[in-house]
Amino acid sequence: MKYFSTRGGHDLLSFEETVLTGLAPDGGLYIPESIPQLPEGWQSLWKNYTFVDLSVEVLSMYISPKEISRQELRALVEKSYKTFRHPDITPLKKLNDKTFILELFHGPTFAFKDVALQLLGNLFEFFLIRRNMRKAEGEKQERLTVVGATSGDTGSAAIYGLRNKSNISIFILHPKGRVSPIQEAQMTTVTDANVHNLAVKGTFDDCQDIVKSLFADQEFNRKHRLGAVNSINWARILAQTVYYFLSYFHLRRQIAATSPDQSLDDLDIQYVVPTGNFGDILAGYYAKRMGLPIGKLVVATNSNDILARFWKSGAYEKVDSTASNVDATQATAPAEGASDGKQAVGGVKETLSPAMDILVSSNFERLLWYLADEGSETSTEDPRERRRQACEIVDGWMKKVKSDGRVEVPTKVLELARRDFLAERVSDEETLETIRYYFKSEPSYVADPHTAVGLSAAQRLAVNNPPSTLQVVLSTAHPAKFAEAVTQALQNEPNFNFERDLLPEEFRGLLDRKRNVIDVEAAEVDLVKRVIEQYAENDDTERGGAIPRRSV
Repeated sequence: MKYFSTRGGHDLLSFEETVLTGLAPDGGLYIPESIPQLPEGWQSLWKNYTFVDLSVEVLSMYISPKEISRQELRALVEKSYKTFRHPDITPLKKLNDKTFILELFHGPTFAFKDVALQLLGNLFEFFLIRRNMRKAEGEKQERLTVVGATSGDTGSAAIYGLRNKSNISIFILHPKGRVSPIQEAQMTTVTDANVHNLAVKGTFDDCQDIVKSLFADQEFNRKHRLGAVNSINWARILAQTVYYFLSYFHLRRQIAATSPDQSLDDLDIQYVVPTGNFGDILAGYYAKRMGLPIGKLVVATNSNDILARFWKSGAYEKVDSTASNVDATQATAPAEGASDGKQAVGGVKETLSPAMDILVSSNFERLLWYLADEGSETSTEDPRERRRQACEIVDGWMKKVKSDGRVEVPTKVLELARRDFLAERVSDEETLETIRYYFKSEPSYVADPHTAVGLSAAQRLAVNNPPSTLQVVLSTAHPAKFAEAVTQALQNEPNFNFERDLLPEEFRGLLDRKRNVIDVEAAEVDLVKRVIEQYAENDDTERGGAIPRRSV
């Protein structure tokens, strides 16, 4: 299996090169040359497989055994998930006869990002160790400078996946004051010498743009050998496809146990995914394209609804042009009709679900490539020429987004997008009401605000769903990570006590620990470059404690 850029398609990379490169030099994202189809009899063969077993099967369809042997792959997978707190890794829970919750937060940082980033950290280490073992004595060792942007959970998950790994430095940018206190503490209290937290005065999109600019700077990239941990890295998406398969089999077992006369083959499974950067739901799209029999994938967004607006109109635009004439770079207030009442910075509205406070969804470009390929009017049967034409279309679309702030796709492309996806926008008020509703339901369930966005979207769609539809809502974070929103929703509930009912032992005292953070006073690439230049080369010597730590 080889990989190519959504904007170029000329160079084909191995899996190792794809993982270590992250973002393509032309600004595109890497996707597989083809999407493999599930083997004959997979439902019988895999029905009792564990998460680790399924990971080995699914990942091996995208990774040549010449790159990573099956034995090596299993060892990597086992190492990645041994720290998870639940034996199923991503357990499925039943809320009612039609609604199930797929809990993805049982990893070390209590967020779904752990599923991919524990594996990605081990892949980075595996490839670097192997490359350095091949070097002659005295030859300079290869290093990797990992750079990422976070709206909350990616940062801590990446840090926990890469902390104290040899020949790897990690620099995580987060928007100062715009992540939850627990999320910030999880990142900034890690004191390993190779970990660097940058608090940038700006938005998540500013941080994400800086990261993309760093990768686009070929001289800087080459000097520091940049690696990506954001979901622009293909390995992130690949790892996340696995829990769609696991939940499918777990759903089959639950239906068989409670309704033995009911066949899952007669049911329609609708996955509802709270998403900002489109990575989590894109993994479901790949699983479906591989042959997993699931129905519509539901994009659940908060008031930063670029995705929901796309599925409504076919326009992919940074701000809602129908609601405001204010340019995205100058916006200072929520778009008309937004009910959240929070100030917008750079067009991004601050909500109770901050991990989805994103203006542009990076991974959406990968879906756009498949839509461009299928929606193309070309008559050529040459796969290389088709690939080139689709890349050319996507490159044109993304250039328009960058220059004009928007692009509108042809009607045929929008119809193709609607074939596999639905999209819903959920306000802060609806988020709080949903948290209250499920807390008071039987069985009682406490959802974090992002999961509540998914549950709210599911409730809205369930009204018109046929009786054969089951909904699986992805729960992306432990509710204790968003104490303020959960407490706001449940403050008048006499049976609720946050510390008693929700607070994990790992979070106790976390907010009081010493911080390791560097303030970046403006969202400027050169300021971030200066930090990386100052610290990247010193990380290995700093391990011994010779260089003082930084704290605020």
